[in-house]
Amino acid sequence: MSTWTVMVNAANVRSDATSGSMVAFRAAVLHNAAKVFLWESVCYLSKLEACGMPVEVKPRFVVLYGSQKGQAQSIAEGIAEEAEQHGLVADLSCLNETTKYNLEKENDPVVFIVSTTGDGEPPDNALQFVKRIKRKALSTDHYKHLCYALLALGDTNYANFCNCGKTIERRLQDLGAKQFYATGYADDGVGLEVVVDPWLEGLWNAIRGALSKMASDRTAHLKANTEDSAEETPDSSTPDVQISLLRITDHQNCESVGAAVETDSKFACAASSVASVVSDLRPASPAGSIGLASQCHGTASIPTSAPKTQAGDVGVPHVVLAASLTCSLPPLSESSLNVPALPPPYLDVSLQEADTIEQIVGPLNKETLHEVPVSKAVQLTRGDSVKTAILLELDISAYPMMTYQPGDSFDVFCPNRAAEVDNMLSRLGLQDQRNHLVNISLRKDTKKKGAQVPSYISQNISLLFLLTWCLEIRGIPKKAFLRALVEHTGDSVQRRRLQELCSKQGAADYNLYVRDPSLSILELLTAFPSCSPPLSLLIEHLPKLQPRPYSAASSCLTHSGKLHFAFNVVEFPACTGRPVGRRGLCTGWLFDLINPSPVFPGKAESSNSPALPKIHVSLRPNCSFRPPSDPSVPFMMVGPGTGVAPFIGFLQQRAEERQKNPEGVFGETWLFFGCRHRDRDYLFREELEGFVSSGTLSHLKVCFSRDDREDEESAAAQPRYVQHNLLLNSQHVTDILLRQNGYLYVCGDAKNMAKDVNETLLEMIKTELQVDQLEAMKRLAGLREEKRYLQDIWG
Repeated sequence: MSTWTVMVNAANVRSDATSGSMVAFRAAVLHNAAKVFLWESVCYLSKLEACGMPVEVKPRFVVLYGSQKGQAQSIAEGIAEEAEQHGLVADLSCLNETTKYNLEKENDPVVFIVSTTGDGEPPDNALQFVKRIKRKALSTDHYKHLCYALLALGDTNYANFCNCGKTIERRLQDLGAKQFYATGYADDGVGLEVVVDPWLEGLWNAIRGALSKMASDRTAHLKANTEDSAEETPDSSTPDVQISLLRITDHQNCESVGAAVETDSKFACAASSVASVVSDLRPASPAGSIGLASQCHGTASIPTSAPKTQAGDVGVPHVVLAASLTCSLPPLSESSLNVPALPPPYLDVSLQEADTIEQIVGPLNKETLHEVPVSKAVQLTRGDSVKTAILLELDISAYPMMTYQPGDSFDVFCPNRAAEVDNMLSRLGLQDQRNHLVNISLRKDTKKKGAQVPSYISQNISLLFLLTWCLEIRGIPKKAFLRALVEHTGDSVQRRRLQELCSKQGAADYNLYVRDPSLSILELLTAFPSCSPPLSLLIEHLPKLQPRPYSAASSCLTHSGKLHFAFNVVEFPACTGRPVGRRGLCTGWLFDLINPSPVFPGKAESSNSPALPKIHVSLRPNCSFRPPSDPSVPFMMVGPGTGVAPFIGFLQQRAEERQKNPEGVFGETWLFFGCRHRDRDYLFREELEGFVSSGTLSHLKVCFSRDDREDEESAAAQPRYVQHNLLLNSQHVTDILLRQNGYLYVCGDAKNMAKDVNETLLEMIKTELQVDQLEAMKRLAGLREEKRYLQDIWG
């Protein structure tokens, strides 16, 4: 224990004495303790300096992230790595690593990077944190000492945009925390980097400003305490001592950023407002910014090496070139580029020949999965339909504990396609080592903050298994990965193009040729043949192979021991970088598994059909997207295309309940269904019409968007999309929602249908209640909060 600590403790010794001499004694001891503290600090630093040790203590801040698929984590890691460039130290932790941070005692700035998953839910590794801060027992000043900034990732194609970030921010403010930098809401629907990049550029000045302000507040607090002690002292012989914080920081790094600290404005998610945000937040220092999801240290200006393509001599024919994935045009091809700095490598990977390798079929986490057989496959659409819809029936009778409710969904675990794995092995030059064991360890010299061997990659697996079941080789390559690929590309033209695609100047090309067409890593490598990345780079940058969720299309009351689900076989068209179209990973795999076994509705199944395969699934209960617990409450369902699937389960359950309780009171049920053609893709037609006949479904409203109208008059009267049918029944819909406390469920496409339905509901509320847009939005938001307007949608 130091001398000054002993003296402070002595000053705090309680005594029954209340005389002025006791107060004077305490003030004198505190005064001398301050002197001793300063002297001991100076001596300690002198000793360090004499030993040749650095004495600079860099200002510290905390970075906490919650991430479902790795994007928020990657941004957080990039911030932690870049901190050193700005003369700062970042303590990086995941929100579920509660032993590594303590917000209750945190006195330095805290930066939150959080994504949103599912129906506005927190990521798995942030769920417990959100539950903790939402406890009602916490006081309103619980976090009054906390100073924070927050970047929320979301997708405006979904209803609860950035809901996890908004929930954390709202709760932090309820508990007294103070914001030192405007919150960023990044939209994956238009490109996260539109908001992320300018937000990161302004972050560093904001952190320095917050550190400076917090240090000043602490100084003022100590000074006030000292003055209070001096005022208590009647003995004028006690000298007045001014105590200041001992600062061991380069003051040049602590520039003033009052505007960044005090701003109340929020970052807009639309690209149209980004220009003003960037101009307001661009730092005065030459320090660059890190790119989206790039684990890097800054930006670098890359001078162009591409030749000028200006007009030649008069009379020489001018050849107009077209831009593509591998070719750019002016001005981009002639521009200097700001590209992310190289992400630091952090894994050592080696391959070891093994005498025998256990053949593992399927994913490794068998304890949480169920391997179930496909007992039936039915093609729901006609052969000439634009999309191919399939209904699969799974036999789950071997797992009596595997129960589900209508509205629940489940995950299907599928492998990467064998042909694509073979192509990747060939592309890496590892075809002959496909059965070798993969050994992965951390590099001892890595500069990556919080580096870890990916937890989803087990020991003693083969290279073939790694590429088949562990890595998402269909994943869209992030800009950080493109930057890393530059270092492994031999051809100068291809190097330049990869630099363009990961640069700020090439953001539009990246979206057009990589992000929007969902270009895969393998397709990118095929387009750039001189690029030869090592296996370690793929493991560092490729995300985990994620399961694909599907909604249950049945009720276990109707189909005991069975589980139905329906899906469209996804088709990705050919594009630049993809000479031939391809199917979606999971839907294509399922279709190939049962092909040519599926039967068409109304046709008898062949008695000699081949045995259908088994697949691995895991239930995902959805506690909110379920029919009302009170059967007397009316509810409406909107589900065009395969969005109708969960409502088949709703109606099957209602039919069973009506049969068991014929005297019961049951609310009205409405279904709004739509498809292209009545005779090609009217899914579950016979079953739906049967529900109407039995009285289970009170109202069935259907529309067909591509069927020919006989004349203009009938075309105008016939609804084309589900939202048009909602408008035609506006009075009934609003009455059920607003006066009968009914429910509305929407399932299907997020990008178009769900948005159109939401806009239609707003118009209906405005018209029926005679209110303005803002009031209509409040009413609709209230329905969401009451869990009476629910969505199960996908992009």
